[in-house]
Amino acid sequence: MVAKAEHVKVDTGTTAGEARHAVTRDRLRDGSFLAALRAAAPAGAVFRSDAELSSSLAETLVGRDPAEDVWVFGYGSLMWNPALNYVESCRADLRGWCRRFCIRTYAGRGAPETPGLMLALDRGGTCRGIAFRIATADVEEELALLWRREMLAGSYRPRWVRAEIRGAPVKALTFVVNRQSERYACGLSPTRTAELIAAGKGTLGTCSAYFETTLDTLSALGIDDVGLQRIRDVLAAT
Repeated sequence: MVAKAEHVKVDTGTTAGEARHAVTRDRLRDGSFLAALRAAAPAGAVFRSDAELSSSLAETLVGRDPAEDVWVFGYGSLMWNPALNYVESCRADLRGWCRRFCIRTYAGRGAPETPGLMLALDRGGTCRGIAFRIATADVEEELALLWRREMLAGSYRPRWVRAEIRGAPVKALTFVVNRQSERYACGLSPTRTAELIAAGKGTLGTCSAYFETTLDTLSALGIDDVGLQRIRDVLAAT
């Protein structure tokens, strides 16, 4: 039986300057997060418009039973900073997908001169994380905020998956890597991954802080991630 998990709070090491650009519910709602990210993005970066985000969300929700709550599976920053209104959070397992640093980032926690890597779900293995249950009355509003956070640049694809929660299969929404994205980083070695994590820095902070906060959150949940621990070992040895 999967234990219920309260929202995990960990020290993110965010500086005062980075806090002004942080991902918060209020900044997602008023558009200031998107505006700041677009302003700091490198020349030529393409972001989805509000209309495109709304269309993508509507397409994803086609066929959903409007009387049912929605589970969202988080495996990275959503675990420690969901910025969502939810009625319940639980540990969850997702088979067939693994947590991997496989998206190059040039904004947020990276820049053209200091690119980094961000997490996504990629094929294979099993991922353990947190599932958040959103009440049916709040689904459209909360997922609209989530789309502004995760779907802006086209690096992720929304996907309905079958997660295991409290020992039972549950339909959940999550975000997997878009393998057709030019930012998809396939087959990086632990050494190269560690190099990019160590170097990545942008307006939201460093990739190394993101990496350590994710590992600290997993540790607090009693979750071991062998792949991330291997990267930490490489970082510790450099």
